[in-house]
Amino acid sequence: MAETATVARPYAEAVFGLAEEAGALAQWQGTLAAMAQIASHPEMRAWIDNPGLGAKQLYDLFMSACAQDLPMELRNFARVLIANDRLALLPEISAQFLELKNAHEGVVEAEVRTAFRLDNAQLSGLVADLERHFKRRVQPHVTLDKELIGGVRVTVGDEVIDASVRGRLEDMAAALKS
Repeated sequence: MAETATVARPYAEAVFGLAEEAGALAQWQGTLAAMAQIASHPEMRAWIDNPGLGAKQLYDLFMSACAQDLPMELRNFARVLIANDRLALLPEISAQFLELKNAHEGVVEAEVRTAFRLDNAQLSGLVADLERHFKRRVQPHVTLDKELIGGVRVTVGDEVIDASVRGRLEDMAAALKS
């Protein structure tokens, strides 16, 4: 939903600025992801949506669910989100934080769908090829997709590299139809 992304953006940028200032991007990314998972849990969502629960009660409940020693900045961030009725945005804030972190570090996320399991050497070779192509570090997320028949299909942002047998067959079928 575009509205959610728009509302979450200033919060993600603010917490990114704090994490960058603290020199703790990786740690905060992991902590934000954990906080986002808690905020998206159905039971927590019920508490977040409960109008009878006060801000302090929700904060105490959320912090007890986090069950870890959060930096004071993240505790204050949770307070701000609760005060502005934005705690439910944590999953989107976390996702946008990760995008900002990756852009800052020159990393792109690549969805790699493959027909067969790749061994370490194959995956390393593929990642090296993708890094040369995109001129950035690549963080692959590999999934098996038997429908590809063979080969791989890589999605980075809005760019798709289809080197699958299925993709080639579809290209041939389209060429024969025209």
